[in-house]
Amino acid sequence: MNTKSVISIVLGGGAGSRLYPLTASRSKPAVPIAGKYRLVDIPISNCINSGINRILVLTQFNSASLNKHIKNTYQFSMFSSGFVDILAAEQTPDNPTWFQGTADAVRQSLRHIGSYEYDYVLILSGDQLYQMDFSAIIDNHLAQNADLTIATIPVTGREATEFGILKTNEKNDITTFVEKPKAEVLPDWVSDTGHVMQGMGRNYLASMGIYVFNRKLLFDLLQEEHKDATDFGKEIIPSCIDKYKVVSFQYDGYWTDIGNIHSFFEANLALTMDIPHFNLFNNEKTVYTRARMLPPAKISGTTLERTLIADGCIIHASRIENSVVGIRTRIGNGTTVVNSYIMGSDYYETLAEIQHAEHIGIPKIGIGERCYIKNVIVDKNVRIGNDVRINGGEHLDKADHPLYAVKDGIVVIKKGAIIPNGFVI
Repeated sequence: MNTKSVISIVLGGGAGSRLYPLTASRSKPAVPIAGKYRLVDIPISNCINSGINRILVLTQFNSASLNKHIKNTYQFSMFSSGFVDILAAEQTPDNPTWFQGTADAVRQSLRHIGSYEYDYVLILSGDQLYQMDFSAIIDNHLAQNADLTIATIPVTGREATEFGILKTNEKNDITTFVEKPKAEVLPDWVSDTGHVMQGMGRNYLASMGIYVFNRKLLFDLLQEEHKDATDFGKEIIPSCIDKYKVVSFQYDGYWTDIGNIHSFFEANLALTMDIPHFNLFNNEKTVYTRARMLPPAKISGTTLERTLIADGCIIHASRIENSVVGIRTRIGNGTTVVNSYIMGSDYYETLAEIQHAEHIGIPKIGIGERCYIKNVIVDKNVRIGNDVRINGGEHLDKADHPLYAVKDGIVVIKKGAIIPNGFVI
């Protein structure tokens, strides 16, 4: 693969309502994961590790923190042609609307990418967790002489109704495609996914939302053939199958779509496994993010079980189990944290600020003393007082409170919330 022949577009996604309240003040790609990264770091890191260093991120909702993160993180040498640029939705004289869908977002970006030299466009999603060598899909695209390649992954019947499902012939050409099929028609969409995948009940080929387009085809589709189409999965892809050579590239590694609070929670806690599916400790698949120059974590008197702890933390908890603890987190004496993701904070309070907080009766940033936190996501810059008990689980009804939300039994403490002493959920 000639990396100079490829340009990558990362789709920032819509309003991210299914990830609310994490997306109340930030775009979906800017949501923190694994205690120190952001979701957008995943596709960008996959590109860089694959030798692709010309990357555009399309966004329109709550994009300020995402802009700041990318500006502070991805800076290539002045001798390199590489870049990671934000393309925010913009109203123009010939297009006064915001992005209407995935295809419309790329269509509106064509005016900006038309001046670059490339033969292929790699289109990625900004809300997925996976480690993939994109050079393999580009090489397969070339070897198959394809017009369009769709990365696919085997999924179970329970998952299949949430994805675009397709079938292929013996040459891996895609012959049929349906977007989010009903459960009753699934028997018609079973594919030969291989013995290993079939043994896991993964009998359906799902689109990963990762596409490789020939440059000319992409421009022709969006500007001429389907100039009113707004979505790739619903409109563009089905129309291409009978007219162009559309190929499936089956990926058998770990991949998860972080579309809602439950999948986000599970994906983060899965990182604490002895051998996690998503390997942060891989020399050749580095996940890049902003270099913050933080001190090492400081831990005193705490029993730790299956826990990730990021830089700059000060922890005096009695026990932390099966949890992810993000940057600059402070946890007080006697506190227990179980099955939770603590995102951390954006800054340290000074001693004067801590004294002032105590004087006006609000807790310090972090988690206080003698607390019990279970099945909880604690967003950034939260202040949790002493003797607080938050016990998430299926016994809790869905709720949206000024300080927190409950989704699928998971309690999400909202960014910057102040939880007073003795508070119980």
